[in-house]
Amino acid sequence: MSELSAREFVADFFDSFTREVVAGGDAEAVVDRYYTPDVEQIADGVALDRQRLIAHLRPIRKNLLTWEYDVHEAIRTADRLAARFTIHAQMRQGRTISTEVYLFGELAPDGRMRRTTQATRDVTA
Repeated sequence: MSELSAREFVADFFDSFTREVVAGGDAEAVVDRYYTPDVEQIADGVALDRQRLIAHLRPIRKNLLTWEYDVHEAIRTADRLAARFTIHAQMRQGRTISTEVYLFGELAPDGRMRRTTQATRDVTA
C-alpha cells in the first residue's frame, strides 16, 4: 500500500486516469495501467468488462472538457476501497454535470482496480 491517504488515493487514481483518457493515446493501454485485465465494474447495475470499459472512454474523450473529483470520504486497506465522491464535469456543449458516486472496490497488489460496484446519483444544481 502506498503512503497516500485513502482520500488522496481515490482523488489521484481517478484524476490521473481521466487526464490520460482525455489526452488521447491508446485507450487499451490507459485502461491497462489503471485496471486489471479481468476488471469487472458494475455501475448502477450495468456491468462493464475490460472491452466495455474501453468503449465507454470514447464519448468521454469526445465530450469532457474539465473535471474535478471532490472526495468526501474514503477508507482503504491493502486490497479494498470504499469511497464517496462527487465528479464535477464540464462538457463540450457547455453543460456542467455533478454526479455523486458511492464506490466499493477491490484492488490488485499493484494498486490497479480489479472490481468495483458503484451507485451514482445526479446532484447537478
